[in-house]
Amino acid sequence: MSIQQRYEARFARSARLAAEARNTFPGGVTHDGRAALPFPLFIERASGASKWDADGNRLIDYVCGHGALLLGHGHPAVVAAVQAQMERGTHYGGEHALALRWASLIQRLVPGAERVRFTASGTEATMLALRLARAATGRPKILRLEGHFHGWHDGIAPGADPDDPNAGLPPELLGQILVLPADLDRIAGSLRRRDDVAAVILEPTGAAYGAAPLPEGFLPALRALTAELGVLLICDEVVTGFRVSPGGAQARAGVVADLTCLAKILAGGLPGGAVAGREDLLRRLAIGPDGTPRERVRHQGTYNANPLAAAAGVAALELVASGVPGAEAAARGQELVAALNDVIRARAARGITAYGDGSIVHLFADPAAPLEPGQAPHGLPLAAVKRGGDPRTLAALRMALQLGGVDLMRGRSAFVSAAHGPADVEATAAALDDALALLASEGMI
Repeated sequence: MSIQQRYEARFARSARLAAEARNTFPGGVTHDGRAALPFPLFIERASGASKWDADGNRLIDYVCGHGALLLGHGHPAVVAAVQAQMERGTHYGGEHALALRWASLIQRLVPGAERVRFTASGTEATMLALRLARAATGRPKILRLEGHFHGWHDGIAPGADPDDPNAGLPPELLGQILVLPADLDRIAGSLRRRDDVAAVILEPTGAAYGAAPLPEGFLPALRALTAELGVLLICDEVVTGFRVSPGGAQARAGVVADLTCLAKILAGGLPGGAVAGREDLLRRLAIGPDGTPRERVRHQGTYNANPLAAAAGVAALELVASGVPGAEAAARGQELVAALNDVIRARAARGITAYGDGSIVHLFADPAAPLEPGQAPHGLPLAAVKRGGDPRTLAALRMALQLGGVDLMRGRSAFVSAAHGPADVEATAAALDDALALLASEGMI
């Protein structure tokens, strides 16, 4: 049997549900990143580092809620906090003390978080940050880096994906976004020639949560440049916040952004986001003492600081603040990178490599690429790096790994949690060994 035939047989109920979904959802999925050929798996429950699909198969889960679950699925402290809050109410439509506790943890951990405004998602956080930057500076343009992802809204979509045709975006909006590679000289040259750039926004570890890592020292140098030129720096720490370190990538680098966008781990796995940063910038959201708006940015949102998300967020961040969960996940992530590369070397699988930053791990697979195991794919086209290599090889590798009981996000990235243990790393390496054997049997590597 081929890899695909094995996949279709093992995950037969997912196949039936996927057929039904194609008649319900555009493309059969509820999120672009969940699309997969011949069909995605349907998940029924999860606990710790594991999840179970519709056919009852256990998988070691490295999707971890798209990176939101640093503590793993169903951490007892988070579950207890949400259950207790459910009894008190799910939506007050008013202010509540739990939001103050949640914000105080952000201010304690995130550099420069003088004020905090909650949103319902990471996309909303970047929307708000861009509007604040334009309002504060009076400038219309935003400079973003090629391939960096900041949500799907119109104001930042251009440049996120080298293959994206920007369908549905009007030309006049595209003209407000400047897209440059992660090249400090080119960024400096552009900013020095212009006086219309409000802010530079970036993922502070590199495109696609570090799949294309930034050069060493890039973030501090960019901070110095933007400060010199009076351009705001927005760090999108939706993925890296509280994971790379309790204070995010900027805390690790000794950098303080003007505005920081947060989500995912922030809300303990429930929907929630925030913008944190300088008081003089966030002040533009305030309403005057007499209740009348002054020069300000209007911001509403039915689910801002939702009590359930706040309860989960407080429970999660109180644990994250110790630094222990993040350190455990990072150590396990680097053990995973080493174990995967040992398998790749033993199999002499050309063009396949595992690499990463702490608890964020990536696989790149392209038999034609001149890469050694453990080497990040520097110098390759950004589109290929963001895809994770050759689409045909990756599709087969994803299916083969799932047959072996391992689920990577999009088949190529792993978010390691504090719930993952040495046995999970060992089992994942064994699954990769079996997967590479299957690919070799079909002449793919």
